[in-house]
Amino acid sequence: MAKTQSFKTESQKLLHLMTHSIYTQKEIFLRELISNASDAIDKRHYLSLTDQRVPQDTYEIWLIPDEKARTLKIKDNGIGFTEEELIENLGTIAQSGSKAFMEKVEAKDLSIIGQFGVGFYSAFMVAKEVVVETRSPFSETGYRWSSTGEDSYTVEEIKRDAIGTEITLYLRDDEHDEEADEDFSQYVKDYQLKTLVRKYSDYVRYPIKMSVMVKEDKKEKLEEQTLNQMIPIWKRSKADVKEEEMNDFYKHHFNDYENPLKVIHTDVEGMLTYTALLFIPKKPAYDFYSEHYEKGLQLYSKGVFIQGKNKDLIPDYFKFVKGLVDSADISLNISRELLQQDKQVKKIASHLEKKIKNELENMLSHDRDNYIVFYDNYKNTFKYGIYDQFGLNKEKLQDLIMFKTSKSDDYITLKEYIDRKPEDQKSIYYASGKSKTSILSLPQMDVMKEKEVEVLLLTDEIDEFMIQMMQSYQDVPFKSVQQGEADFVDETKKEDLKKKEKENKHIIKAIKEALKDKVKDVKLSARLKSSAVCLVSGEGLSLEMEKILKTMPQQTDVQAERILEINPDHELFTALTKIYEKDEKKIDDYASILYYQALLIEGLPIENPVEFSDKLVKLMIESSTL
Repeated sequence: MAKTQSFKTESQKLLHLMTHSIYTQKEIFLRELISNASDAIDKRHYLSLTDQRVPQDTYEIWLIPDEKARTLKIKDNGIGFTEEELIENLGTIAQSGSKAFMEKVEAKDLSIIGQFGVGFYSAFMVAKEVVVETRSPFSETGYRWSSTGEDSYTVEEIKRDAIGTEITLYLRDDEHDEEADEDFSQYVKDYQLKTLVRKYSDYVRYPIKMSVMVKEDKKEKLEEQTLNQMIPIWKRSKADVKEEEMNDFYKHHFNDYENPLKVIHTDVEGMLTYTALLFIPKKPAYDFYSEHYEKGLQLYSKGVFIQGKNKDLIPDYFKFVKGLVDSADISLNISRELLQQDKQVKKIASHLEKKIKNELENMLSHDRDNYIVFYDNYKNTFKYGIYDQFGLNKEKLQDLIMFKTSKSDDYITLKEYIDRKPEDQKSIYYASGKSKTSILSLPQMDVMKEKEVEVLLLTDEIDEFMIQMMQSYQDVPFKSVQQGEADFVDETKKEDLKKKEKENKHIIKAIKEALKDKVKDVKLSARLKSSAVCLVSGEGLSLEMEKILKTMPQQTDVQAERILEINPDHELFTALTKIYEKDEKKIDDYASILYYQALLIEGLPIENPVEFSDKLVKLMIESSTL
């Protein structure tokens, strides 16, 4: 005789919450029911080893769709339910305590779904009625549980020989969906069920089977197909996985047409247990450096797909890494969709960060050609990582960055620069520009070439910001050849410069007065050799950083402190002194032209190009009348 019972009040509220709020995607129901079936088989297999009443079997999970009847059955030969278990587990939602569970939900303190057994009720998102037929090895008869998911359920005794459970979902009518315009009929179509199994349950350890209509010799026939792989590639022994298999898995799983540059496969067991399979793509995704790119690793729990991109498992500076993590130790929320911010997640993320860093360092040391390929594609992620959070991660990343130099077209690391610099060199020198050619042609490079000092070439926009954040490497400070005082000058040169500054103090003062609104100071230069003039910046903001910042919104007024340096040994300075002796008033025009010339050399815009052109024409006319 059928018994009809009402759900408890809090269970009714929870059921409504389950079907309308907790799950963001209705398709999740299939994952939940398959996972429950797998758990039931696990229990039967375990008990069959210790209890003679529980027979062993060939364990399987079946999907049986019926398009005409609009029903979907999920069948397993797991442990099944007794009548008491049926009422306890399906009649009282969250049998561990509905009221306590509701309190947790309302407090948004959602704990591990397995503690409460609420996944079954996701079926009501797509079904207007759910019927469960089941038999336990500890019961002589079977039972049927049915409900429309509203306020009551019915339990009745039935004749059933097979141990296990069969759940029948009577799908909702499409027009009855209040939440979205959903086509519920898709859940009885072969291709959609195959897709959902591959997406969420591909690595459930038992075969998920379905009879599929196939064509053969122009005739249709039913064919039994296994929809899931069961054993994921990351759970197989590394020695048993061929390189070709791993490459094919990567390309299929992460939609790439090229093999990965690097594969990182790691198993961790102990206080924290997880498997990670990580890949470094040979080339970045088309949107990798855009704001639309989403980092993250796929997350599985015991082979069941949980999330497509978990951002907490990978830091931004390793966002190029694709892959997955499979762990039974991670705490999930009620919908099995989002992670709690727990210690396990942080520990896995920390382990992965160290593993990736070690693998990259090893590639740099022993597979440099491949590392250079990698570095050319992803270097800016490291540079932004060093700059970000006020240099918090600079020590983790500084040995992974590389530079081309004034002496070499090949990349070198900072450690290599330190190892080969002269012992008496107290700084790591660098210069900034758009390209190696433009940097080497800078007037400020004159003395560095003469002294054969190696200079790091900074050609990416982020470089100077990164260097400013690092400040030093192995306690050796960074110094720009385009900023501040030239410190690579011997004492004899310094004394000679002081003498010339004293001899020419009147013309230097006149040039400084002419440019008082444009530069902070005018000096005779110790760094110039063949060039007549250059601009350098004072401490703080550099000229190169000024260029970059001016391209950003609301930064148009930013300006570096400018110092004009003149080569006292250049014939132009000799000409200036003669002109000043003849006519002091003319020095204003010459000073302006010198300044504009220095701006052009630095690649900076001329504030008043018409003024520059007029003064240049004026001086050309005057020189023609001499």
